[in-house]
Amino acid sequence: MPLPRLDPAAYPAQLAAKVARFQADFAAFALPEPAVFASAPLHYRLRAEFRAWQHGEVFDYAMFDPDNPRQPVLMADFPAADAAICALMPRLRAAILVDEALRHRLFGIEFLATLSGEMLVTLIYHRPLDAAWEEAAHRLAAALKIGLIGRSKGQKIVLERDWVLEQFELDGRTLRYQQFEGSFSQPNGEVNRHMLGWARAQAAGLGGDLLELYCGNGNFTVALAPQFGRVLATEVSKPSVRAAQYNLAANAVGNAAIVRMASEEISAALAGREDFERLKEIDLTGYRFSTLFVDPPRSGLDPVTLELARGFDHILYISCNPQTLRDNVAALHGTHEIAAAAAFDQFPYTDHLETGLLLRRR
Repeated sequence: MPLPRLDPAAYPAQLAAKVARFQADFAAFALPEPAVFASAPLHYRLRAEFRAWQHGEVFDYAMFDPDNPRQPVLMADFPAADAAICALMPRLRAAILVDEALRHRLFGIEFLATLSGEMLVTLIYHRPLDAAWEEAAHRLAAALKIGLIGRSKGQKIVLERDWVLEQFELDGRTLRYQQFEGSFSQPNGEVNRHMLGWARAQAAGLGGDLLELYCGNGNFTVALAPQFGRVLATEVSKPSVRAAQYNLAANAVGNAAIVRMASEEISAALAGREDFERLKEIDLTGYRFSTLFVDPPRSGLDPVTLELARGFDHILYISCNPQTLRDNVAALHGTHEIAAAAAFDQFPYTDHLETGLLLRRR
């Protein structure tokens, strides 16, 4: 897919076309009229990654178009990025250019911003980082008031911390999330807030307990926990589990537990086919699950997890791949119908569309 051309005037028509394709793809399943959550047409991405394209004694920010991967696209600005990232880009470049310790063999620059105003920058090098680099990096971080990380092969130098703390309001609560450098976080902050709000609205009144698979850093766990009696959430990534546990504590969520397990493993445990040491502190028989929440990878739900899903009265499904979502809905069609639908435009000007469904047992 080529680098997108950002044209705010064309954005509404592009979004409408994506939603129409979603509706057509799911017409066979009596898809309700979806709620549509548009992105801001500019400055919507909280993450951005660039090559530092060196030429002579200077460098420029660069990306590569997949249709022409050998030709760098140089850019002084990136209007898709959060306004704070765009404002920082020229200041950061100017500061690096006048410091040989920071400029020498700089290969890449990554930005991680938050809606609450925090900023973390990672500088990636094709050389070992020494004491001179670290001294210069401390000066840079203090001057620009940013968090800073240096990376090279086999080396990571963190100035203070390697995470940012996101914070925003949702339904009268202030939610706080620890987001680690290099770990997944939702790139479009405002659309993510819409996703959380929609999921909470669908969960209202369902009652019982919630089982959540692929919970990541607890993005949905924190938002959904007050809607249920208890929550059991699973995730396989160790850094994400650590972040999720931090986020539960930071948001005073006392009715949720996180276990590091794959969806196949928790399915086997719930079916009584296998015992796991990681569940020794969890009494599975004490849960009264009414709802399954999933936000799986692009591959969707595997057959074992689909079999588990059939036993739930309600399935809240957030998908980053409408094709695998359609396959999963088809597999569940005999037991569940679509009760509500939503489209979340995380990535404007691309063919990508995040979608949400509430499936209800027939």
